[in-house]
Amino acid sequence: MDHNSRKLQQRLRRRHRVGNKVRGNASRPRLCVYRSLKHMYAQVIDDVQCKTLVSVSTLDSGLKDTYGGNIKAAEAVGKAVAEKALAAGVKQVCFDRREFKYHGRVSALATAARAAGLEF
Repeated sequence: MDHNSRKLQQRLRRRHRVGNKVRGNASRPRLCVYRSLKHMYAQVIDDVQCKTLVSVSTLDSGLKDTYGGNIKAAEAVGKAVAEKALAAGVKQVCFDRREFKYHGRVSALATAARAAGLEF
């Protein structure tokens, strides 16, 4: 098994392990994070009704011009998703990092969301 396929297998294993443990409900929806090489995305999802309550990304108009795929962008997305979630009446969430390790941009997004008022 070469290096790239081993890394892919590790990511898939991590995704299934995290996905089996993290489920959102009506009182505590799921804050799902996705990071690509250039952008950060965050959604608050109610798994019972299968609908997205809030979504924010670095592609949104307020964040598009000043940020890229770095830690400052992740902090801005975390703050924005927390503000929108609190405006929608969501105070507590389950943090779903998917297959991404909890460091760098993912950790920065979570820290900024906590600082803005969301409870994990």
